[in-house]
Amino acid sequence: MSLRLSGSQIRQGALIFGTSTLMFGADAVAQSAMPNACPVDGCEVRITSIARDGDELIITYESNFTPDVSKNHFHAWWGDSYSVEQVGRNAQSEFNVVQGRWHRHDDYPTYVTKEAASTAARDGGTTMCVTAADRDHNILDATKYHCVDVQEHF
Repeated sequence: MSLRLSGSQIRQGALIFGTSTLMFGADAVAQSAMPNACPVDGCEVRITSIARDGDELIITYESNFTPDVSKNHFHAWWGDSYSVEQVGRNAQSEFNVVQGRWHRHDDYPTYVTKEAASTAARDGGTTMCVTAADRDHNILDATKYHCVDVQEHF
């Protein structure tokens, strides 16, 4: 089977391809300019349960938004070591505090602690916390966070 295209068919194809490329490119720009997908009262997340999972903890969350690391997502951290103001890239610029350590993720509704939120990183801490952050890993609202004492799981 052979395929023969006329010059006008090739030009039409190139025009369609160019138009669709332009449209998809414009869509990407529009998406980056869109506001965060938080409800009017802000993104909120709560820890509803915690259980042991081997050496780590499995945390169940309840949230009023669907997390996505490339957009709004969660920051989990040991509350004994850092305040909510410290667990975002905007720690110094917005809150004038030293940036701490956290684990960014979009695991929902359950999350197994790891990296900076791992039990190995707790340094004796017994308080696990979570808050919402934006695509740039800035804390969205330092008044909206939730912490739970997890001491009974060690």
